[in-house]
Amino acid sequence: MEAWIPPSHPRRESLLVRERLVEGFREGFVAMQGLIAHGRGECFDYLIGEQTTPPALEAERAAAAALLLAERPVISVNGNAAALAPRELVELAKTVGAKLEVNLFYRSRERELLIAEILRRNGAAEVLGVGDDASCTIPELFSERRRVSCRGIYAADVVLVPLEDGDRTEALRRMGKTVIAVDLNPLSRTSRAATITIVDNITRALPNMAKFAEELKGRPRDELSALAGGFDNDRNLREVLRYIGRRLEELAGRGIRLELPKA
Repeated sequence: MEAWIPPSHPRRESLLVRERLVEGFREGFVAMQGLIAHGRGECFDYLIGEQTTPPALEAERAAAAALLLAERPVISVNGNAAALAPRELVELAKTVGAKLEVNLFYRSRERELLIAEILRRNGAAEVLGVGDDASCTIPELFSERRRVSCRGIYAADVVLVPLEDGDRTEALRRMGKTVIAVDLNPLSRTSRAATITIVDNITRALPNMAKFAEELKGRPRDELSALAGGFDNDRNLREVLRYIGRRLEELAGRGIRLELPKA
């Protein structure tokens, strides 16, 4: 996969990410629609400069605190997440004591099994949401995402939903759950409905959250509660939009013409 992309290519990392998704599609665990969703997210990543912004760092720290406070934290995994960051998902789950659960909009037994196997290859001891384990139902949700593990998402108090759709985020909030979303689009229904939205690339967000979780472990619960409970999602999303606006103004002011080296 990597051989054809020169190490000096200025877009090497982005191309490698795309190739992981294409490979996941070929192997059958990434949905074709997931490729489209990634392209949409990549567009927003360009707008924030393909870097973790200060508002995202604030959200990642609050999310780590919320996961550490949780009694029954669960990390939901779809095909794109499994393709892009399987090791990081497992490491974060271990750090905060969360369960991992497969949950798919385009659900099939084959995709469930493939994603579960990928997570196990990356160190997961248990993966929920496969086959008959997804026997509970999220109320007022009618897509295949409604099927969840009774031991996982259904019973969870905090759910991390990287690369999520808005319907389930809203439904989980109605169930009284704290929902942490990773979504590069600050205007999406998911971003606006979640308790804590991290506007960042999943490949950057998960390691940041794991780092913050390690730093916060052992801190008093009241300190963690202040971090998680004091987070204002609406304010943070406004800060993201202001960040994007300032960056676009700066680019418009200085020009964005690419200076190529002279021959």
